[in-house]
Amino acid sequence: MSMGEAEQHGLGDVIRQARKKQGWSQVDLGQRAGVSRPTIARIEGNNDVTTATIAKVAQALGLTLELKEDHSPGGHDDESSVDED
Repeated sequence: MSMGEAEQHGLGDVIRQARKKQGWSQVDLGQRAGVSRPTIARIEGNNDVTTATIAKVAQALGLTLELKEDHSPGGHDDESSVDED
């Protein structure tokens, strides 16, 4: 999934879809990622969480977290995306 898609749907939506694809509850994902269920709920609600926390959750889901600089006109200084492996 590209950054444009992640921005359009929100990072939390991407995480939620990947979690449901696995058939996991928020508790299941939290246990696999080493974070609490409320943290998973915050991520899925598109609330602020640390990049380290997102990385743990992405890894538990088998997703790749990529941070890169965007040099395109009108682009953001930094971008992040989550891709399925």
